[in-house]
Amino acid sequence: MNEAWPEVAAWLEGQADRVIETSCAEVYLAGERAWKIKRPVDLGYLDFSTLERRGWAIRRELELNRRFCGDIYRSVRRVTREADGRLSLDGAGETVEWLLEMRRFDPGAVLARHPEAMDDALAEEVGRLIGRLHIDAPQAAETDLGAYGYTVDSNVEPLRGACPPLDAPMVERIIEATRAGRSALTPLLGQRRRDGFFRQCHGDLHLGNLLLENGQPVPFDCLEFSEVLARMDIAYDVAFPLMDLVMRGRPDAASRLLNAWLDEAARRFPPSLWDGLAALPQFLCVRACVRAHVSAAQGDAAGAQAYLAAAETFLTPLPVKLTAIGGRSGTGKSWRAARLAAETPPGALVLRTDLVRKRLWNAQPSQRLPTAAYVPAEDEKVHAEIFAIAERVLKAGWPVILDAVFLDPERRAQAEAVAARCGVAFEGVWLEAPPEVLRARIAARTGDASDADLAVLERQLARDAGPVTWRVQSLQSTG
Repeated sequence: MNEAWPEVAAWLEGQADRVIETSCAEVYLAGERAWKIKRPVDLGYLDFSTLERRGWAIRRELELNRRFCGDIYRSVRRVTREADGRLSLDGAGETVEWLLEMRRFDPGAVLARHPEAMDDALAEEVGRLIGRLHIDAPQAAETDLGAYGYTVDSNVEPLRGACPPLDAPMVERIIEATRAGRSALTPLLGQRRRDGFFRQCHGDLHLGNLLLENGQPVPFDCLEFSEVLARMDIAYDVAFPLMDLVMRGRPDAASRLLNAWLDEAARRFPPSLWDGLAALPQFLCVRACVRAHVSAAQGDAAGAQAYLAAAETFLTPLPVKLTAIGGRSGTGKSWRAARLAAETPPGALVLRTDLVRKRLWNAQPSQRLPTAAYVPAEDEKVHAEIFAIAERVLKAGWPVILDAVFLDPERRAQAEAVAARCGVAFEGVWLEAPPEVLRARIAARTGDASDADLAVLERQLARDAGPVTWRVQSLQSTG
């Protein structure tokens, strides 16, 4: 241990009104400032055992986190020993420790403290935020599998040697399954790397590193200590909050986040974005394994075993099925689709024509489109897009839900044909409600991705949907 470190820690503690300790850092809260220092530890996957290494990590933390929350991360400071032996901040003497100056924020505002705050709107905002961060992130020049490939191996010894011990047979099954999964995924991930999906990501996006300030999500404390562990497929990055939400009993929020992330990322990434869903079960498993051995190291035996059990569950293939939900505007298709998607954590893919149309027009979900976006040729493009994506995702082994009006019998037949081509089960659901109920719902809508107004609804009501062979569900009230 560096001889000055305990002295520096005591000096900072004497100025602070609160101290937050982690396995590799300490944060001293003083007024509106927070001072962060790295602990002089070598944990294998990170090494802060020397002053030089800690200085590098502090500078790296400032540089990387400014991409996510520049107003929180302010500057790198030096603790110096002056000629009279006293410690000083940025003095003329020898540097004995490195500090990261940050803006203080309320630790109670971190989403890990209250996952119940992740309502539908916030989950979607977090998903879109992560999508935008991935679009803007520097592309990584890795020639291997980056953080995912490294972590499959680095998980082995901590899992086997966890204290308190983990279920040994389960550990061995997971080690074997993740190694086999990595081999199987190598061609896919190699192609995704060539397609631009390997990026310099946040790397540590669990709910403990997501802050809610002024109603907006703010990611902080990205992974800074390893070049390898910060470079990854973007789907491996988003797997962390998905896993975390599922483990915290919020599969509904996980599903909303996943679908919003995909919709946002699809605005800039190539169509092979959707292929990444084939890797997501392995990514979720590996993320849960990390939390398992970290929890064990922290003495949380029950939590560690729960994460390990979840890791194995994530490897269970999801039931691959195509569900199509149709009905006139106001029947509750999107509400039904979102809740159905959450029944298969971390969420089936929901392809909603309203959102796909906005994306094709490069418009925000709540932005109203011109009438030109709704001519027959545009409808054809939108439906061709959802059917093409659905086919790609089903072949990747992921369930899909189509959310569209489907008034045209030909459109319903096209949906059924997608399932037939992919060799998966199909279920069609047709929602109905009295016209007065639909009118009341449309009139009350605010902030929805649908542009359907009362005039659109009246045109739909005037159309005959033809013989409906899908399962019909009727709604009789405005509730």
